Amino acid sequence: MTQLNDTSSLLSFLKTRKSASAKAMGGEGPNASQLDQILQLAVRVPDHGKLAPWRFIIFQDGARAAVGEKFRSRWAEMNPAHGPDILNFQAALFTRAPMVIVVVSATQTHPKIPPWEQQMSAAAVCFNLELAAQALGFDVQWQTDWVSYDDGAKAAMGMTSDEQVAGLIYIGKTTVPLEDRPRPDISKLVTNWS
Repeated sequence: MTQLNDTSSLLSFLKTRKSASAKAMGGEGPNASQLDQILQLAVRVPDHGKLAPWRFIIFQDGARAAVGEKFRSRWAEMNPAHGPDILNFQAALFTRAPMVIVVVSATQTHPKIPPWEQQMSAAAVCFNLELAAQALGFDVQWQTDWVSYDDGAKAAMGMTSDEQVAGLIYIGKTTVPLEDRPRPDISKLVTNWS
């Protein structure tokens, strides 16, 4: 059994963690060594059958703007009446942060492990990735956007038609103070079965 050496630090971290806003990120993203560490920690999740039903697509440096041009074209194709302001906004989706990691849910056909379990594993990867990046001092936001659901945008990111976006993980340094949000009342969410 693994035992935590510094339980109070972990609990303090979990009690105070907050998501940042991708719209307010700047600074540097993870370097190659930090990114490797983040990804190594991200995959330490429940994975029934050891299928690894997920993968990562990294967008940093010029790749963020390059895929943004593909988003601009796709948005214009879907919404021909939209003008330059909206098209520029769509093109800048991935330039909000120094790094965007797309977590791809790549479910497999398996006689004992349904797609839903594999998708939950991909969601766990997203949160582990977020926690690992935050533990290294980065600010993070896990989101989805229209690019997560549109086949043309997914193809532009290098995904196949049978894959889904589990999360767009924006990583950088916030330029504004992080604010906490109201948290659910646990007493309203728990039932003791008898």
